[in-house]
Amino acid sequence: MAPSAPRPSAPAGRFLTLEGIEGCGKTTQAALLADALKRAGIEVLRTREPGGTPFAERVRQLVLEKEIGAESELFLYLAARADHVARRIRPALATGAWVVCDRFGDATLAYQGYGRGLPVGRIKSLLKWAGGPVPDLTVLVDVPVETGLARAGRRGATNRLDREAEGFHQRVRDGYLALADAEPSRIVVVDGTGTVTQVHARLCAAVAERLGVASLAQARGKA
Repeated sequence: MAPSAPRPSAPAGRFLTLEGIEGCGKTTQAALLADALKRAGIEVLRTREPGGTPFAERVRQLVLEKEIGAESELFLYLAARADHVARRIRPALATGAWVVCDRFGDATLAYQGYGRGLPVGRIKSLLKWAGGPVPDLTVLVDVPVETGLARAGRRGATNRLDREAEGFHQRVRDGYLALADAEPSRIVVVDGTGTVTQVHARLCAAVAERLGVASLAQARGKA
């Protein structure tokens, strides 16, 4: 009997991450982008970091609520990411789904590296060791620090990061912009000021241009 033909493999998915300082609006924009991609006919997994799995969500509670040292914070984030990647991100990409993730490795560099002052080069090595795909596209939703902190204050309950000094948040923003300058082919900076609808339009335009999703403009939802 002739051997059966191999089954065609699923097309590789795309990995999109959204980054930015506290109060930039990236979480809202991640949800809107995921909905727009679904309306464009794309299978989407929306997730977040830290989080995305039961273990990683427990880590999220620890790092956002408990006072811990910078090194401990870093390794907790890496542990959460390893579990998240293994259990959710890689399996989804393997089926051909697009993954929209609220924060990923650039957040570790910006917050623990530039913000906390841990060696950025060493963190980059740890990120490679911890595993995880390189995003096909990272959208940096950029706002001035004072704008982000004002928004964060208006949303009510604050976490440990929200309560950091303004200088910390400025270092994080500067770090994000430095990362974008270093990798312009992967990281696109989108102006996060203005209304939710205006930012959503800018973000969808950037994703459509960078990843060739012509139908995304028409699929854009009302924010």
